[in-house]
Amino acid sequence: QVQLVESGGGLVQPGGSLRLSCAASGDIFSIYAMGWYRQAPGKQRELVAVISSGGDITYGDTVKGRVTSTRDNDKNTVTLQMNNVKPEDTALYYCKGLMVTTTSGSADYWGQGTQVTVSS
Repeated sequence: QVQLVESGGGLVQPGGSLRLSCAASGDIFSIYAMGWYRQAPGKQRELVAVISSGGDITYGDTVKGRVTSTRDNDKNTVTLQMNNVKPEDTALYYCKGLMVTTTSGSADYWGQGTQVTVSS
């Protein structure tokens, strides 16, 4: 069993900042990549940021320049800092991990999601 738990969502004013955190726990053997995706109503899920086990970071085109993501391999956590938020950043933000567990091969694991609403 693997759990990914997100925290830090909520209501943010346009131009403000938000910080999300995600912690992975359970029968984890190794995590290849951890990151963030988001899905707005009526839209497809899209990449926000992903960090490889080696520390390479890929940011989504729609957020590039406004986000910073960090990862702690010892604690199995990943964070997302977004600045100058816009109403179009409103979405359900999901944490995702590509990992190997102690009982199975590699697979994607998702958190339940945390809602971010950007509004004045």
